[in-house]
Amino acid sequence: MFMKREQWGSRPGFILAAVGSAIGLGNIWRFPYMAYENGGGAFFIPYLFAMISAGIPFMIMEFTLGHKLRGAAPRAFSKLGVKLEWLGWFQVFIAAVIAVYYVAIIGWAISYLGYSFTQSWGTDTNAFFFSEYLQLGENSPSKLGNLQMHIVLPMVLAWGITFAAIFTGIKGGIERASKIMMPLLFLMVIGLITRVVFLPGALDGINYLFEPDFSKITDPTVWSAAYGQIFFTLSVGFAIMIAYSSYLPEKSDINNNAFMTVLINCGFSITSGVLIFAVLGYMAQDQAKPITEVVTAGVGLAFVTIPAAINLLPAPYILGPLFFLALVVAGLSSHISIIEAVTSAVIDKLNWSRKKAASVVCGVGFAVSMAFATNGGLLLLDLVDYFINNVALLASCLVELIVIGWLLKISDIRDYANDLSDFSIGKWFEICIRFISPIMLAVILATNLWKTFNEGYGGYEMSDLLMLGWGLVAAMFVVAVIINVTSKSPSQQEG
Repeated sequence: MFMKREQWGSRPGFILAAVGSAIGLGNIWRFPYMAYENGGGAFFIPYLFAMISAGIPFMIMEFTLGHKLRGAAPRAFSKLGVKLEWLGWFQVFIAAVIAVYYVAIIGWAISYLGYSFTQSWGTDTNAFFFSEYLQLGENSPSKLGNLQMHIVLPMVLAWGITFAAIFTGIKGGIERASKIMMPLLFLMVIGLITRVVFLPGALDGINYLFEPDFSKITDPTVWSAAYGQIFFTLSVGFAIMIAYSSYLPEKSDINNNAFMTVLINCGFSITSGVLIFAVLGYMAQDQAKPITEVVTAGVGLAFVTIPAAINLLPAPYILGPLFFLALVVAGLSSHISIIEAVTSAVIDKLNWSRKKAASVVCGVGFAVSMAFATNGGLLLLDLVDYFINNVALLASCLVELIVIGWLLKISDIRDYANDLSDFSIGKWFEICIRFISPIMLAVILATNLWKTFNEGYGGYEMSDLLMLGWGLVAAMFVVAVIINVTSKSPSQQEG
């Protein structure tokens, strides 16, 4: 018999958990760089348009699906149509893959939290990160080398915290963790900004971030970047928000919850941009370099540039640990939500207890994640992350929009959300779900596919691209379809 579904203890608890899922490492290192690359202040115009036309409607849609259908993604989609269960499993597999490499980055952040008390990364932060810490050799994504125990141990700690939250349940574990982590994260970032904004050159850095280059507004790649960032950062399209909203009480204000989750997430991204560029501005002035020479993308920003900046800061033994603790908290809150998306799907499918499902999911996840604690772990992470985010996730979002917007009655979703909410959403919701978002996603996905087919990615061998990139995405799809074909109907599962 189907077990009674758990519930969130309070509305703030749910919103903090949803925000915790959406706010991750990408807000802190990806958004500032994206804004800088795509017109500075002018980037906020397409970014805010993407938030209104894609982010908020998508969040309302996923909150409604989870709340109305009372299941993780596979069960929710199978209730919409038995042949749609594969989409839910494909999304769960995306979450599972992200979980096993994301935890490696959290492990790095935990290591760097320890180093930050004494700045033991030294003066050449680039060489320290890539050569001494990751110990990158002549490895490739398919030739990983040896396990690095100094990376394994912080990953064990990260998995332990995630497991404790998932094992304990929605109210006692995830909600309690979110209520501690999210206020702590905001306080740390505000505290850091309050200090660094008074450093010499900091305002120049912030001006550089916000100074608009309106010539970029007409560049289609800037609009693609804005939509890509919205889908990347909001945790939509890979089973999390459907799972989280399935635990909402019957009378829950869906529209309000969705607006608050998206606005808080995007506000945090912009706040992180202020923090990062204030630090970069100070760094540029101290080293007498133009700011363009101290900006780097991706993990280099967090583990090379920021440590170099911390070396220059007054009271580095306070500001350094504060920054890396913020990174760890942002990472863990997201990791907990990603693992919950997988765990809730397993609970729904196999009717296991939460404790059993959490133990199996985290146990298998931990074992697989060890591949990223090797000499070639960064290369494997880079390749898998590219295909998951730029191919699998975008394809998943596009299919979900087409299914909900065109194959089913989108007006039913809108009416359901409006009936429960203090304020109603109008026709714009349907226009965004049926036209604006899928068109933008289709353009971004087609561009990514064309570019990857023709140019490859990152200079990796074709065999690695075929096995760990295209092969991984294809395998996820095939297994999802096999599960769907061999499944009972939702009513049989529950009965």
